This record gives sequence, structure tokens and C-alpha cells, in this order.
Amino acid sequence: MRVDGRENNELRPIKFTHNFTKNAISSILVEFGDTKVICAASVDLKKPKWMEEDDNRGWVTAEYSLLPSATNTRCKRERDKVSGRTHEIQRLIGRSLRACVDLEKMSGMTITIDADVIQADGGTRTASICGGYLALKDAVEKLIASGDIKENPIIEPIAAISIGIVDGEIKLDLNYAEDSHAQVDSNVVLTKSGKIVDFQTTSEGEPYEFERMIELFNTAKNGINKIIEMY
Repeated sequence: MRVDGRENNELRPIKFTHNFTKNAISSILVEFGDTKVICAASVDLKKPKWMEEDDNRGWVTAEYSLLPSATNTRCKRERDKVSGRTHEIQRLIGRSLRACVDLEKMSGMTITIDADVIQADGGTRTASICGGYLALKDAVEKLIASGDIKENPIIEPIAAISIGIVDGEIKLDLNYAEDSHAQVDSNVVLTKSGKIVDFQTTSEGEPYEFERMIELFNTAKNGINKIIEMY
């Protein structure tokens, strides 16, 4: 039994609050236990400046930030330059969201998902992907209603979860206490049909067996299926 009373394959309590803020075209407050992230979508009715003139795709991108008070000790705001960790996370979120859409169906448009962590207790990047997907989905529905998008570009839902080996046992949806001393740390992003968007697994100590990697993946997949059912 874990410190919060969960079974090893059990998710933390998860909640999605739609339209959490007023001004964004869509916003989601996503809660995985004590991890809380606000995911908000913004729309620019033009494609990115770097995109070639004859490129008919639209674009989905993401920015991620950790509020100074989100952690136990205050972290500094990244005003001038984002850290390598932040850059890695927001690239992961954007890449994951683009994997679930047909960009040609949102031609000449850029949707930005801002994921702002207001309270961190492990799994902030995976929570951001789940909340980011729902913010994207809500935004797309409004753009279809307004006529700015003619056909739904979303191919299928995606979700993400953290998982690891802690004290020799595979544990799903790690909180900070577990993540900070995990022997193996993994983040998994899958589509509803089970296709892999990202499967990043790192040994923090001794190497681990292939069979345990498969068990990690299958446990994460079961958790992701449960999250998608909550959408």
C-alpha cells in the first residue's frame, strides 16, 4: 500500500473543470491528486511565420510554466530564457497534441495551449497533456461552430500518465514523494487506439529488465484508457 492509500496500479483522483477562465477560447483546470494545472487555448487566425508559403497546414503548439509558489520552495520565474527542462516539457506537450490532429484541416491557423502549473506534486507534464487535449478539443468545437474550421481536425483522443519503479515495485501515476526516489521513471503518451506518441523510460540507478519495461507500458496503457473514459 502506498503512502496515500492507493494500490500500485491505481490513479490518483482526477478532475477536469471546463471553462475555468473567462477570456480564453477554452480552458481546463486539470487535477491529478494535488497536482493542478490550468490549460488554456488561444487562437491566431494565421499560420506560424516560419511556415513556408505553400504549406497548407495549420499548427498546434504549447507553452509550459511552473508558478513560483507551485512547489514547496519558491522557483524563479523564467522571464528571459526558459530552462532546458521547461523547453523539453513544452515541446513534448506540443508534439503530443499535434499527433492527434490533422493539421491540414486547420489550415492558416495556429492554436497555442498554455499549461500553467499552479500546484506541483508529480506528473505535471502528463497532466498538462491531458488538460491540453481537452482545451484543444473545446477550442476546436467552438471554431467549428463559428465557421473558422470546416471539418473536425481531431483524429482521436490522447492522454498521458507517469509510471515508475519505486522500492522495487511498479507504481502508476507517481506523486512527488514517489517520483523523487524512483529507480525507474517513465512518461507514456498514447492515443485512444493505443498508438504510441511518446514512451520515455529512464533508469535512475541500476538497469532493469525488458520484461519490466513491458509491464510498465501495459500498466500505463490501462491507466490511460481510464483517463480517456473520463473525457
